[in-house]
Amino acid sequence: MSKPRLEHVNVTVSDPERAARLLETLFDWHVRWAGPARDGGRTIHIGSDDDYIALHTGRGAAYGPETFAKGQPFNHVGVEVDDLAAIEAKVMAAGLKPFGHDTYDPGRRFYFLDPDGIEYEVVSYRTP
Repeated sequence: MSKPRLEHVNVTVSDPERAARLLETLFDWHVRWAGPARDGGRTIHIGSDDDYIALHTGRGAAYGPETFAKGQPFNHVGVEVDDLAAIEAKVMAAGLKPFGHDTYDPGRRFYFLDPDGIEYEVVSYRTP
């Protein structure tokens, strides 16, 4: 029997195209699929060949700041990378502000908020 693995996470965003472009730029991911969502909205699957994030917006949805309040329903999306500094440079070039830099076992990390206020943790387990 194979070991279970996380295949995707579905996240509500206000603009899936904008979110997909950002994740393509930051992590060199690709769009695996894009099309209509079950509720009449739109969804874009973006990630690697092995896993992805589904970026979803509902039909006619109007999202306010309360939609993306920290910790509702989750705290952040964690992305593992080899070169933390290179990704941080891309985050800053995208006009976003890295914060929460820290090093503790087993790795180094920083965080950033996307335009909807969704928090991402970028972590590297490689030694500098």
